Amino acid sequence: MNAEQGLPKPADPLPQSVLFCCDHNAVRSPMAEGIMKRLYGTGCYVQSAGVKNDLEIDGFAIAVCQEIGVELSRHRVRSLDEMRGWGDDLSSFDLVVALTPASLHRALDLTRSYAIHVEYWPILDPTGMGQGREERLGYYRQTRDMILARILEKFGPARSGWSPPA
Repeated sequence: MNAEQGLPKPADPLPQSVLFCCDHNAVRSPMAEGIMKRLYGTGCYVQSAGVKNDLEIDGFAIAVCQEIGVELSRHRVRSLDEMRGWGDDLSSFDLVVALTPASLHRALDLTRSYAIHVEYWPILDPTGMGQGREERLGYYRQTRDMILARILEKFGPARSGWSPPA
């Protein structure tokens, strides 16, 4: 909110490219990548990566994103180091959004010689939380909704014609 005028803060312009990163590229960063692509279509190049790539995409992440029409089942995890090796140079991104402390540290280290804006969005890690399927899904939904809210707050309403369910 703009405290002086009581108005909401205007959304930032949509960057040309965004990289979301987290620890394993299995839950939070793929969720953010999928949600951002669904909201803004081809208006922004979006990728995700992890500090490590030692896990597969999380089934609960796939399930809660499917609930809102975001497809993650074809996501293949990759590390920041692999990404660079595959030709997605960090210098080509306008914005790097780190979703975990470890990914923030790694992103700052990798981008220190580039003029790239790095932001930290602390997002709940739902892995290992809750007892039973429904309670666990509840934590994953909280994570998904936190990511969705941050993206909408930062970049404004969808430009793809899609609106997330309420």
